[in-house]
Amino acid sequence: MRIDVLGVVRALHDDGSPVDLGGPRHREVLARLVAAEGQMVTTDTLVNDLWTDPPARAVGALRTFVAALRRSLEPDRPPRHPPRVILTEGPGYALRLPREDVDVHQFQDTLARARHNPDAVTDLGTVLAHWRGAAYADVIGSPWAQRERTRLEELRLEGTELRARILLDSGEGAGLVAELGAHVAEHPWREPAWGLLARALYRAGRQADALATLRRARTMLVDQLGLDPGADLQRLETDILGGAVPPEGARTGWTGPGVRLGPRTTVDLARTLALAGGDALVHSRRDRLAAVQAAQRTGDLSLTARVIGAYDVPAIWSRADHPEQSRAVVEAAERTLTALGAHGPADLRARLLATIAVESRSADLSGTQLKHTRQAALQAEALARDLADPALLVFALNGVFLQSFTRPGLAAARDGIGAEILDLATRHELPNFAVLGRLVRLQSASALGDLDAATSHADAADQLAATSEAPLVPVLTRWFRARATAARSTEPGGPTAATAAAHYRAAESALQTAGMPGLHRGLFPLALLGLRLLHDRPAPTDPQLDWGPYRPWTRPLVLLAQDRVEEARATLAAVPEPPRDHMQEAMWCLTARAAVRLGERGIAARAEAALRDARAEHAGAASGMLTLGPVARYLDEAQACAGAA
Repeated sequence: MRIDVLGVVRALHDDGSPVDLGGPRHREVLARLVAAEGQMVTTDTLVNDLWTDPPARAVGALRTFVAALRRSLEPDRPPRHPPRVILTEGPGYALRLPREDVDVHQFQDTLARARHNPDAVTDLGTVLAHWRGAAYADVIGSPWAQRERTRLEELRLEGTELRARILLDSGEGAGLVAELGAHVAEHPWREPAWGLLARALYRAGRQADALATLRRARTMLVDQLGLDPGADLQRLETDILGGAVPPEGARTGWTGPGVRLGPRTTVDLARTLALAGGDALVHSRRDRLAAVQAAQRTGDLSLTARVIGAYDVPAIWSRADHPEQSRAVVEAAERTLTALGAHGPADLRARLLATIAVESRSADLSGTQLKHTRQAALQAEALARDLADPALLVFALNGVFLQSFTRPGLAAARDGIGAEILDLATRHELPNFAVLGRLVRLQSASALGDLDAATSHADAADQLAATSEAPLVPVLTRWFRARATAARSTEPGGPTAATAAAHYRAAESALQTAGMPGLHRGLFPLALLGLRLLHDRPAPTDPQLDWGPYRPWTRPLVLLAQDRVEEARATLAAVPEPPRDHMQEAMWCLTARAAVRLGERGIAARAEAALRDARAEHAGAASGMLTLGPVARYLDEAQACAGAA
């Protein structure tokens, strides 16, 4: 038997006849197990991947789908004999088939071999020819499938270029002209592909066409991106003019996981992959940093500035996912900005300043660093306004937003930033930043307790995400809907606290694989703590909960819930001032609550002073993902404690 997912999902018997897999849900279950590459997928993960809002009997339905698939895939299996294809393992299921019997696994294995052994080029051509369309083509609307499609399409393009390079290096490839011409037409930003097409034309005896191709590439890059061709294309043009193209049988080297791409191509691909989330987002950040470092090694200051500033991926959270990578990018941007000088090109300076503001997340900074990055954000905004470049301005405003958490109580100001981003992005057709504008306004409305407005922005963000293929957005809006459920659980006739907790748990499951550890870590325990505070219950004490960066501020309440009063008092005395980020109001409210419980008047007075300007807001709700309830409640308690005789 064989399973194919490079196109619509299908299974074939050994004689080539199709297996009846059932309906769309059955096919998606099988596809999701294929994507796991033999690893067990938990029942919870499968349920959350299959349904945006799982029905009450989702687990039962999933078991029905698996049972039906087992009957279809193993029709001759005797009763009460264990299945051999879809196995039950622990809390989930796993697909067990040889990798050569699953087209996507065979493709990836062959590509990996060809990267290191050019003799695998024939097999690489064979597996590339087996693609029947986009991967998982009939699994529509599922974020996991979109992430896989994005990842696998990048591998397919890499494989196409690697095969062409191997053939050209071996003295073949004259017959590649039509194939590479179509490849370049469909993917004009892949700079190495232009070089491969020029080499194929030269190999076919068409020197003039080869030169014309390179000049066309130069024109496109300069006119549409404002970039000169990379050193490889320039060198190839010189070689063709001088008849010095590598002779037949000569092999040019390639390194890394596949064909080496120029820094501009790499950062463009990284920018695209970032929007897919999950592993693609993780890889995109790594590749972006590699592109910056490669550009720096060229010694070309303009190229380096453009590569650093080209990764204008919208950012919504004030804590970095990978602080070390972010610091490396910021350091490169600052060095390049200094080298350009105050009279360098305004557009390059604006992008470098915006990059510094976006990558220097406020939760990771303190003191003079915060002031420096805030100034960088405002300078980028001023330059972008002078240049009247809307795409540059929304990028700069993203930096202004991320540097706007200078003190508690600024939700209304952030809403104004979000409104301008949304207006610019809508008028100038910048869909990814339109999503950002909606999410900023969602967070602001959530912080101000306006759940109707926040819900409207969440719905609009989901609609934009569906058309712009931004699978991370539903993950974030799902958290908002859990936050709204938690708030309504305090109302008469509202959902129960248990229902709110279940919504948080489902949102947490979706966030686990989103590739955003800076957002994910500690969020679920904090949401549960907020829900308990809404219902005047003690903090959760489960030792398995990972409080992440919020531990210093939650720990006193956890200790109090365990009746460890003196430990709680000592821990509270050592609590630092919260970072200037989305959660600062929440952390101050937790500090206030612990101080009130312990009668620590001085700490209560400090919390009251910090929270005074945030009276109209809801603690933690600036995240758009959870709430501890109105700040006013904690503020009044702190005032009473601080003023007690």
